[in-house]
Amino acid sequence: MGLLEIKKYPNPILREKCSSVKEITEEIKKLIKNMFETMYANDGVGLAAPQVGIKKRVIVVDVGQMPIALVNPKILKKKRKTWSMTEGCLSLPEIAVEVKRPQEVEIEGLDKYGKKVNMKVSGFLSRSLQHEIDHLDGILIIDKVGFLKKRRLIKQLMKITS
Repeated sequence: MGLLEIKKYPNPILREKCSSVKEITEEIKKLIKNMFETMYANDGVGLAAPQVGIKKRVIVVDVGQMPIALVNPKILKKKRKTWSMTEGCLSLPEIAVEVKRPQEVEIEGLDKYGKKVNMKVSGFLSRSLQHEIDHLDGILIIDKVGFLKKRRLIKQLMKITS
């Protein structure tokens, strides 16, 4: 079993943009496997590579429909209709934030075999994929709230993680 350490806020890697994966190697396949194991062991529904200290554009998500691993994912289209829901994050322990996101998105990426994948997703799967893709660009859920609330959440996080 390859459980990885989940990086917690304020670890600087959580704020960095990740680099694209040039090719799907055995190392990337092992990373994906270990990310799934780590996500499940921590009762998560999604995990991005920077959350385990790897600056690569790799995410895994499982909201109960089927496990999805995407390499170099990007959002191609966002529907105008949005919805709000409380989100948590394995890198931000004990924090829950109301986040407004597009209800439906079209996403492109590579699967763990290097095959191009294009999917239109909605609902909780859409939300989870958007959340993980944000991580690849150094964006956290605390960035989705106003200045004062963000400041309060950061103070709370610093108490929890120190």
